[in-house]
Amino acid sequence: MAELKDKRLFLLDMDGTIYLDEQLFDGTLEFLTHVQRIGGRAMYLTNNSSKSVSSYVDKLKRLGIEARPEDFFTSVNATVLHLQKQSFRKIYAFGTTSFQQQLREGGLPVTDRLEEDIDCLCMGFDTELTFQKLEDACILLNRGVEYIATNPDWVCPTWYGSVPDCGSVAEMLYRATGRRPQVIGKPQPHMVELAVKQSGFTKDQAILLGDRLYTDIKSGVNAGIDTVLVLSGEATLADLEVSDVKPTYVFENIREFLNHITE
Repeated sequence: MAELKDKRLFLLDMDGTIYLDEQLFDGTLEFLTHVQRIGGRAMYLTNNSSKSVSSYVDKLKRLGIEARPEDFFTSVNATVLHLQKQSFRKIYAFGTTSFQQQLREGGLPVTDRLEEDIDCLCMGFDTELTFQKLEDACILLNRGVEYIATNPDWVCPTWYGSVPDCGSVAEMLYRATGRRPQVIGKPQPHMVELAVKQSGFTKDQAILLGDRLYTDIKSGVNAGIDTVLVLSGEATLADLEVSDVKPTYVFENIREFLNHITE
């Protein structure tokens, strides 16, 4: 695997890849130290739209990792860029208070109430979900408004198992309305391409590490870069066997990946 040693830009999913909740995985700090030593860069890509970039900076700091806001690309970043290119009159922000605030900070006309002039429903991972939001969404979708989701993830991992993520709620709304959203985050290539462009490295020098085949790995494949599936999160070898999405490499966890690129 000599070609792995030539990589300099490491695009990292977070939950299930470098940590789980507040538990940093073994090998993560040593891996990041190695990236610095070889003159590389680590950047963090996440579909989790329930938190702001500043909250991720704070979380990594708690875990012993120094990171800057420019080291992160979230599905909200990509969604804001997409929405800014449109001309919606008013956007119903179906998500957390933080999600709504991030859309407002992007200069977008956002509301969290059912109003007559809404022409777009934008949904993220909502840890503050209420039945009222589901009812509002059904009314809007039945009206025919544009429908956008930050990510298609079925679940979000926690220390006690998994909770329904944006994709699961979108499936509920599909069963109720027959409508499916346009997805902006992973598996679309936008975040990967933005990160590569900002980094100054080339796609040949980049590699993406993630624990989900249908979002993380597929986004790397769609962007035309090498990928690493780590088995420390959602995906299993059984999933890999039946998936039409194939990573370039497979490792048990980030410790095993580090061992391979430093041996």
